[in-house]
Amino acid sequence: MSQAETRVPARTRKPPAKPSDPAGRRFPIVYRRLKREYPNAKCALNFSNPHEMLFATILSAQCTDAMVNKVTERLFAKYPTLEDYAAADPVELQQEIRATGFFRQKAKNLQATARKLLDEFGGEVPETMEELTTLPGAARKTANIVLGNSFGKVVGIAVDTHVRRLSQRLGLTCNEDPVKIEKDLMDLVPKDRWFELSYLFIEHGRAVCKAPVPRCGECVLADICPSARV
Repeated sequence: MSQAETRVPARTRKPPAKPSDPAGRRFPIVYRRLKREYPNAKCALNFSNPHEMLFATILSAQCTDAMVNKVTERLFAKYPTLEDYAAADPVELQQEIRATGFFRQKAKNLQATARKLLDEFGGEVPETMEELTTLPGAARKTANIVLGNSFGKVVGIAVDTHVRRLSQRLGLTCNEDPVKIEKDLMDLVPKDRWFELSYLFIEHGRAVCKAPVPRCGECVLADICPSARV
């Protein structure tokens, strides 16, 4: 077994990885194995234009993509334009998205975002991180997802709950804050893999590296994972 694949005691938490550190040498192995395991990893949210991508991502907070897709199938048909959201009855809109959780705040964010896009951006979803993160309900994770999937622009790494969990368990970060985790990953991972990384981690998080109990016995990374319980 190579030095990069030497087993580290379970639950060990390391400082943010640098390319010269064990985690920096470990990442290429992580990437190759996950790429082989999930060759078609991609965004699971359904959308047909940038504002649908944006709204679906806002709705996905604390909700599964499968549930969001179920809700947006009806939502996008009922409210096809930004003007429809801006003019919607708030209570009716809340009921349409109720199944996604936190529906009152999400409905408020959808309407406020629709109005801001109409008033300040000419009815178009902006194409920069700086502008997207001014929209209600859109932090860096949402902005990264929208930029990558709608415009093919990769300026960072989308850190959702799966990416956060795997990054910590694999010893790629010791941070809790998503913005700091994103920076740790950006320092470690080649830029041409930033976009794909999120979806590889999401797929593995859903299938194997679950919360709260991971299925380490089924994990293709168990022999190099510092947190493996095998």
